[in-house]
Amino acid sequence: MKVEIIPCLEDNYAYLVEAGDDLAVVDPSEAAPVLAALAGRRLTHILNTHHHWDHVGGNLALKEKFGAPIVGPAKDAARIPGIDVGVDEKSGWQFAGHAVQVLEVPGHTRGAIAFVMDGHVFTGDTLFVMGCGRLFEGDAPTMWASLSKLIMLPDETKIWCGHEYAKSNARFALSLEPGNQALVQRARNMGPVSVPSKMALEKQTNPFLRVAQLRGAFGMDGADDAAVFAEIRRRKDSF
Repeated sequence: MKVEIIPCLEDNYAYLVEAGDDLAVVDPSEAAPVLAALAGRRLTHILNTHHHWDHVGGNLALKEKFGAPIVGPAKDAARIPGIDVGVDEKSGWQFAGHAVQVLEVPGHTRGAIAFVMDGHVFTGDTLFVMGCGRLFEGDAPTMWASLSKLIMLPDETKIWCGHEYAKSNARFALSLEPGNQALVQRARNMGPVSVPSKMALEKQTNPFLRVAQLRGAFGMDGADDAAVFAEIRRRKDSF
């Protein structure tokens, strides 16, 4: 399975995922960059992680051109333009003969999902490089439960997220853990494109996955994980 990065808008990423004769695009915010990246190849599927316009804006134009079915969260089908196939954790999905695990990861939106396939996870705006999405349609316990699902993926899983926010996320992470040497090295060596990350690296450097390490620093020794996560999110929102 091959993944190609497609920069869109100001800081969005869409992805082409190619396996055999099948070629899918994940979260096409706009059609033109996808068409340019296809370079004459035929698109067979359109995948959406959530309903926000900067992840579905290219759906209808690409569907009209290629007739590609749109696959997205069943629980938010009413807000996914042109959706043909609604998926959830129970249904899963199949792509080019590969079993695709669908994780329901509400918090950023109530219907957000992640697609896990062949050692890759497409997280949309739930998990970013060294960050996580804002809680627009969920609360801290909901988002923490979603991130906890992603944490359980194998350490070598490649993470493809919806935006390039790594530099600002690194500055925030360093404000919380200036002595975290893995984080210091990562921030020092960061290039202009941060994807893909790997789950092992996120567990070392992403503050939103490090509630156990930050609990004491916040003086929250008696607090549960969701409460510590909420404090991290509160600090990031005002950073």
